[in-house]
Amino acid sequence: MDKESTPKIYGVLGFPAKHSLSPAMHNAAFRALHINAEYQIFEVKPEGLNDFLQSLSEKDIYGFNITVPYKEKILGSVTLDAESFYLRQIGAINTIVREENILRGFNTDIPGFARHLKENFDPSHKRVAILGAGGAGKAVAYVLASYAAAEIAIFDIDRVKANNLAQMIKGLFPNLPILIANNLDELKIKEKDLLVNATPVGLKAADPCLLKEEMLHKHLFVYDLVYNPRETKLLALAKKVGAKTANGSGMLLYQGMLSFEKWTGKVAPETIMRNALEKELEGCNTL
Repeated sequence: MDKESTPKIYGVLGFPAKHSLSPAMHNAAFRALHINAEYQIFEVKPEGLNDFLQSLSEKDIYGFNITVPYKEKILGSVTLDAESFYLRQIGAINTIVREENILRGFNTDIPGFARHLKENFDPSHKRVAILGAGGAGKAVAYVLASYAAAEIAIFDIDRVKANNLAQMIKGLFPNLPILIANNLDELKIKEKDLLVNATPVGLKAADPCLLKEEMLHKHLFVYDLVYNPRETKLLALAKKVGAKTANGSGMLLYQGMLSFEKWTGKVAPETIMRNALEKELEGCNTL
């Protein structure tokens, strides 16, 4: 097969990554626009990350999304455009575009989460609790601070990560009250308007529910970035107490559309990508 007929390869890099529904929506978009490209899953163990990055040209990989645990780790391997200088402060990216031997990094999680959250809940002047201070948690906190949340409380089992996220937000938004909780009780979710799960807890059937029923209340909005399964134990519990909920499928769609446009230079076919994603989600059971 000659080079011109060889499809350009894109995909999602993570460990684990097999749960991703991104291939369905991106491959549907490639077909619809008659682009000779294919979106794959790159499940790479941490010890194999450098080898993977060195093999992109050889494997015709022109770009990829990034999921746990690499959104922060990969930052040192990429070039950030001048207009994306804030990503260096945030310290997390989720999209790579390969131009020859240069890897350009972007964060489409930020506008993707912002658009979907605003469709469901207005965080302005609201009190927020965030579970998780990794790459996804950074994107979430940045969006909420940008939308003028009244206060943000953060919990992560890794206290260093929580501290780093708090310092990053304080540096960018010095007037925003930030609390680092030592445990889940200190998040004081009963006093919050919005709860966001930015951890991967909920992806596996064996995962516990992070919270107890008595921690939640019916006026809370609960957003779980996990989308597969489409209703996690946390969302099921939130619905039980009468709270409104959303999973991360909308964020997945919107960040994916933006990534697609950065890779191809073409307008992402939203309806086609949405329908492909919805079809895949129909097969995702609740836990």
